[in-house]
Amino acid sequence: MAKQGAAGAGSGAGAGAGPGGPVLDEAGLQQLVAEADTGGRKPGGVVEQLLLWVAVGWSLFQLWYASPLPFALGVGVLNDTEARSWHLAIGLFLAFLAYPAFRSSSRSRVPLADWVLAIVAGGCAAYIALAAGGLAMRPGQPSGTDIVVASIGLLLVLEATRRAVGWPMAALALIFIGYIFLGPYMPEAIQHKGASLNRMLSHQWLTTEGVFGVALGVSTAYIFIYVLFGALLDRIGAGNYMMQVSFALLGHLRGGPAKVAVVSSALNGLVSGSSVSNVVSGGIFTIPMMKRAGYGGIKAGAIETSSSVNGQIMPPVMGAAAFLMVEYVGIPYSEIVRHAFLPAVISYISLFYIVHIEALKLGIEPMTSARERGFGSTLIAWGLGLTGSVIAVTLIYWAALGARALAGDAAPWVMGALLGGLYVAAVVFAARRDEVDFASFDFEVQPQTWPTVRAGLDFLIPIGVLVWCLMVEDLSPALAAFWATAVLLAMIVTRPALVAAVRGRGALGAAWRRGLVDLREGLATGARNMIGIAVATATAGIIVGAITLTGIGLMMTEFVELVSGGSLVLMLLFTAFVCLVLGMGVPTTANYILVATLMAPVIVELAAQGGLVIPLIAVHLFVFYFGIMGDITPPVGLASFAAAAISGEDAIKTGLQGSVYALRTVILPFVFVYNPALLLIGVDSWAEIALIALAGTVASMLFAAITMNWMRVRLRVWEWLALVVAMVLLFRPDVVWDAIYPEFENRPASEVFRIAGELPEGRLLVLRISGTTIEGDDVSKTVALSLPDRPRPAAGTAAPADPPDPVALGRQRLSQAGVTLTGLGDRVQVAAVRFGSRAKRQGIEQGFDVSGVLVHADRPSVHWPYLPAFLLAGLVWWLQGRRLPAAGGPARGAGSLGDGRAASGR
Repeated sequence: MAKQGAAGAGSGAGAGAGPGGPVLDEAGLQQLVAEADTGGRKPGGVVEQLLLWVAVGWSLFQLWYASPLPFALGVGVLNDTEARSWHLAIGLFLAFLAYPAFRSSSRSRVPLADWVLAIVAGGCAAYIALAAGGLAMRPGQPSGTDIVVASIGLLLVLEATRRAVGWPMAALALIFIGYIFLGPYMPEAIQHKGASLNRMLSHQWLTTEGVFGVALGVSTAYIFIYVLFGALLDRIGAGNYMMQVSFALLGHLRGGPAKVAVVSSALNGLVSGSSVSNVVSGGIFTIPMMKRAGYGGIKAGAIETSSSVNGQIMPPVMGAAAFLMVEYVGIPYSEIVRHAFLPAVISYISLFYIVHIEALKLGIEPMTSARERGFGSTLIAWGLGLTGSVIAVTLIYWAALGARALAGDAAPWVMGALLGGLYVAAVVFAARRDEVDFASFDFEVQPQTWPTVRAGLDFLIPIGVLVWCLMVEDLSPALAAFWATAVLLAMIVTRPALVAAVRGRGALGAAWRRGLVDLREGLATGARNMIGIAVATATAGIIVGAITLTGIGLMMTEFVELVSGGSLVLMLLFTAFVCLVLGMGVPTTANYILVATLMAPVIVELAAQGGLVIPLIAVHLFVFYFGIMGDITPPVGLASFAAAAISGEDAIKTGLQGSVYALRTVILPFVFVYNPALLLIGVDSWAEIALIALAGTVASMLFAAITMNWMRVRLRVWEWLALVVAMVLLFRPDVVWDAIYPEFENRPASEVFRIAGELPEGRLLVLRISGTTIEGDDVSKTVALSLPDRPRPAAGTAAPADPPDPVALGRQRLSQAGVTLTGLGDRVQVAAVRFGSRAKRQGIEQGFDVSGVLVHADRPSVHWPYLPAFLLAGLVWWLQGRRLPAAGGPARGAGSLGDGRAASGR
């Protein structure tokens, strides 16, 4: 509903052609999204119905797989490999039917050849599940049938990738396949002994090292259910609800349409991970409004692109690649959300400030509010609204906790009944007072805030269920998404009938049918959105399989060390460059898989050998952040092309301008690699979190001012330099403090167990280890191990009277992290490291000696450098304010109003 309404509202404003290219109408925009996300074919008739119901069936299959029902009923239980097999089989079948072979191919019919390819590709993928018993009986000894199926399947996966994802990714996979065979002929730095055709095919198709590996497993277990959740939430109208709430809150401000674009994209990012879809569904409203306000087409498209792409870093859903971190980093998804939250919010606040600066530079005046009221009335209204919201959320939270504590085994039923009552009350409350249509809306007049908010309060319920299940119940990401989706399914079916019954208008039968149609279309859309992701993760598995088969991952350490000269900054720049280059033709998910597999372990290892403490999650978020930039950066940024299609401007210029706005996102990964406090690592209190959040936000806003050369008026040279100093102190207070007070003090290795037991939650255990690698090299390095939280007493039970022995607790926490240490007098050695554990991923190796434990030194707070930074930034702000009258106001002070508008396409 949200996308349809958006397209409908924007088509009138988008007729004709802009100076840089044609403005697409409703059909053109929908086709653009289809070509990028769901496949461009609309064959009609029986074939279209087949595509629809196969997609619906895929969604139902994934819901079944994510649910606890198979285990509760003892029916339809699938192991990981079988589930991956069926997941890819359906994805390949739909890929060949939904995606045409070429640009010139018909979109209205499916050729016979594509039918054959769809059936054969689906059969080859399903073969892994159907022949699972036989394959298990002949490991490493494939039969002739196995080889034939693997050969055809591998070729068809590459062809499906070319259609659904693009030729660059298919070509990259072919390069890695070629590398498998050409290893003996490669330069010495990347040389290997090669592999036979049978071994390659067996490794890539018949095991879980290649196509059916971790990446496809994450797509099957996590990504699908979250993409489906976002599609269903969008179908019910939540996307447009977020847009309208943003407009009601911000439409009256200076540069209001651009600020609406930023905030609505942040809210949409809660549930959607598709950059192109976000651009089209929101940009059809905001881009024409920004152009009318005075931003111009290029800047309007760039603002929408930057804000929509950043939706992939906004928890709790984030982009599909975030779920891969669960496997690669080895920590729960709730921890990933906690680490990623603050940088995402800071990035959006900084973009909000950027569009405000652009409004100042262009002399854009505030829009007229729908109603005028004094400052006191506004303050009272906001105070009542925020206070009421906090009270309502608190009551709901405590009611849920009370039901869980008092109801015992019946708690899920009691909480379900409370949730149902809350949903009915929210819909009835909204339906009796408002008739806001989330499919079409008049954006010429700013709506009142509270009526707009209350018209869709029930849309927040599924998001609340998701966050509750992830953060409070600590369920797996898949199970949390299943329960949130189950709530959403019930809402889609019942909401139209409930609204019709309350308002007393319209036939209930028609309302029920409309709900069922929305359910069907939402299930189908979610599945079709997954086609490209399923195919991309399968192809990423080919690349990962080539890496594991050839051992190039181990060679990369020496290669990157040679290229960077051991400099962490150069390593990070090299990694960022690789991500940006790959992002030109590889989607975010595949980009993350490839770079995280090749580069993340290298950065952690070389940093550890250099004595630097870098948490593993910081490196993976670094790769993730630069992976999403491929949707902006020209010449292939799809989100920029989508925005340019709406604005009618040049896509390359839009992408370049968007890249300038995205610099505030680009700088954050470099910051949190060196300052993990931004990821809430090593933070001890809520007061410290608030201080770090304030400092990070101000620093990012200062960076925006520096890159835009504007704060309240144009920056003078000394002001620019002063803001640079203030920004560095706020982002990296440790630069000054570590030079005065050492961060760590060394403790004997024999104290490691006691220190591990006493270590507060959220702190890293920092160890110095040394030993000889399997290549015979003597290595000393510093590793930072994230320990599991301390065990807590079960709900309803009292804490033990005596605190646990810290040494025993330390051994337990180390064991849970995957490492076993043995002490022989003052000597401590790594006895065992569990495969795939946190310890293994962080670079701890069996047989190494622990030469010391680094604990945080007792020193003054590292946050003291914030004080001069705030004073310096405040001084620049105050002095610029004194220049405002002399400059004749922001617009004339820019001295470039005409230039700004001309450059932005007006």
